[in-house]
Amino acid sequence: MVNGVSSNFLDVTVLIATKNEEANIAKCILSCEPAYEIYVIDSGSSDRTTEIASDLGARVLTFAWNGRYPKKRQWALDNIDFKTKWILLLDADEEVDQSLWCEIEANIIDSKNNVAFFIKKEFHFLGKKFRFGGFSHWACILITCNNCRFENLNESASSGLDMEVHERVITEGGKTTYLSNYLKHEDFKGLQAYISKHNAYSTWEAELRAHMFEEGVYGVDTIQASAFGNVQQRKRFVKFLVIRLPFESLLWFGYHYLFRLGFLHGRAGWIASRMRANYIADVRAKTYEIALMKGRDE
Repeated sequence: MVNGVSSNFLDVTVLIATKNEEANIAKCILSCEPAYEIYVIDSGSSDRTTEIASDLGARVLTFAWNGRYPKKRQWALDNIDFKTKWILLLDADEEVDQSLWCEIEANIIDSKNNVAFFIKKEFHFLGKKFRFGGFSHWACILITCNNCRFENLNESASSGLDMEVHERVITEGGKTTYLSNYLKHEDFKGLQAYISKHNAYSTWEAELRAHMFEEGVYGVDTIQASAFGNVQQRKRFVKFLVIRLPFESLLWFGYHYLFRLGFLHGRAGWIASRMRANYIADVRAKTYEIALMKGRDE
């Protein structure tokens, strides 16, 4: 027994955030067999998400957001009595293969002073694994509950997004390390759902940018931007620079399609790069609209 966990399982609890994920949830849960326990934190799904999850042995909790911090994942970290030291944060459209589980096992056994691990999410789109384009990204998703928390950002409840979108994980009291095996990220709900989701995300990000331009920070408790920090801090540093540049959407298209060789994936690479550019264009347009509305109110 380790931390009260049977040796037949890893000292890991999986948290899966869901809303209407019946197309994805089964493959995600089935990929998490080595974990000691699996929780599905659901936001009132109207499809068979919770039924499928329960049938596969996951513990399903319903989350009702009150419009304030914390959102779904942080609420789960605050309220679940975890029996394991380590928590793996997943979306329903993600899978953990055996090689990644083996690496997780080796690292948590010999974790030393680590309080979290970064894992790269491998981007799959339109049936292709993207080796190029720069769409795969690092995320701090294997964490210890007592040393990690999500950012508390300046945002309104108007976006309706009750789950952490691009909020980063703040770590304290130890090291973070990068794992070498990837997490598979592939959504089977189709482009209509993908576009709808990112339309909501662009509204959320526009609100954050509007606050940042006015107040100089993204929130009351956030990752600090640093050109020489970890991957989260470097991303925040780049974002502080890029969002002030003209033609930002075109810059991102050039980054993904040309600089990171997204064109090598053919039409799928073109579509993914254009959708990224369109997302940024939507964010900037909505940020501009917020500024106009604020000016009228004043």
